[in-house]
Amino acid sequence: MTQLTHYTTEFKSKTFPITVLCENVTNAPNIGSLFRVCDAFGVDQLIFSGEHLPIPSRKMQKTSRATEKYVSYRIIDSILDYIRSIKKTHHIIAIEITSKSSALQSFNLKTNKPIALVIGNENFGISDAILEQMNDVLHIEMFGKNSSMNVVQAANISLYELTKQLG
Repeated sequence: MTQLTHYTTEFKSKTFPITVLCENVTNAPNIGSLFRVCDAFGVDQLIFSGEHLPIPSRKMQKTSRATEKYVSYRIIDSILDYIRSIKKTHHIIAIEITSKSSALQSFNLKTNKPIALVIGNENFGISDAILEQMNDVLHIEMFGKNSSMNVVQAANISLYELTKQLG
């Protein structure tokens, strides 16, 4: 058995109709990691909204390992306005624990529309105004004492499940 490298893997490049929308994700290493995750899962676009975003920054670029050069991304003023503008053309999913959220593990994606996956701020999650716009609000079941996980880890798990279902 030989460990493969970036140059010797047999992975096929593929882009999925998924846009990741980041509401006030501001931590540079998290932003860099989101670029890596979006590259790994073939996300079509990564969109950031918020103030004082460290894009680009040395910490972000160190964590992204140059994937910001390959992932289509942009920064917008209002994520709420953007969501309202795509509501008819996209199936919009938030990853957030709420009183009405459903488990990601049990979710069955039933749409032919492109997906917009919304993730929220590292400390405060997704705002109520954004949550009201969703087609689905999903959470990741957790079995320990903590009721939340890092935003990048949540995006990772969610993108794995969504891309698996999209095939």
